[in-house]
Amino acid sequence: MLIAVVILTIIVIILSIYVTFIQLQLHNINKQLHKRLSENTRQPLSLELFNKEFDDLAININKCLKAEETLRLNSIREEKRFKELIANISHDLRTPLTAIKGYQQLMEKGELTDSQREKLHITQKHSEELGRMIEHFFEYSYLINVEPVVNLERINLTNLVTECLADLVTTLEENNLTVSLKASSSIFILADKEMVTRIVQNLIRNCVQHSTGNIEVSLLTFDKRAIISVRNSVNPNCELEADKLFDRFYTGDKSRNNSTGLGLSIVRLLAEQMDGSVGAEMKAGLLDLQVKLPLYKN
Repeated sequence: MLIAVVILTIIVIILSIYVTFIQLQLHNINKQLHKRLSENTRQPLSLELFNKEFDDLAININKCLKAEETLRLNSIREEKRFKELIANISHDLRTPLTAIKGYQQLMEKGELTDSQREKLHITQKHSEELGRMIEHFFEYSYLINVEPVVNLERINLTNLVTECLADLVTTLEENNLTVSLKASSSIFILADKEMVTRIVQNLIRNCVQHSTGNIEVSLLTFDKRAIISVRNSVNPNCELEADKLFDRFYTGDKSRNNSTGLGLSIVRLLAEQMDGSVGAEMKAGLLDLQVKLPLYKN
């Protein structure tokens, strides 16, 4: 009987030591995974177990980590190739477009019939649209290739938006649109003035291209954020996916010639570089584009 008790005691002690050893190794696995996440290392997991199941577990975890790393590197390479493609296309398109506009100006100075002059104005309009698209290509490729320099300062958002809208009055009048601004009081944000100006310009120009009615701009505050809300009516037959409007090259209506292009993608990039965010919502034929930026803390 005594021998049996001693043997059982020894077995319990051995099992306790083994369980403790396994717990230590599991703790070691968690520690190594945490180090990979926090320090961005690529060190594979290492174990000191004599258990085949745990060895297989470690091998499979390392395989998954290696596969994830391969996907990440491939994604970085693809993104780099895409950025270079954007820059090259932008450069290649600007040169012939400049020549086209030059010849159009020469033709405009010549003797043309009313029909010819009308057709020339149509081609000029399309050239201007193509020019805007190319400029967006240039700006977008610059923003994604160059480390951003953000000059954060205290800005009166209400005054800045008012100035931007005043500068765009001519463009709005040419398109028979009016804009109203709703702001209860002065709102101050911590942001880059040039970037915010570009954001407002792109939002309004997007409305000019696609709005079927007047534009309503509202300035709000919520949860330590300033909100620039731009609302306009859109064609009810146009199927827009609001959550994709700020994605690059998104086109809501495949049949139309114009698209949201890169203008709203640039808005998103600029907002995120200032610790902001963007969002969109469709309700009863009204499209509401929102940009949230940090409030200035006194």
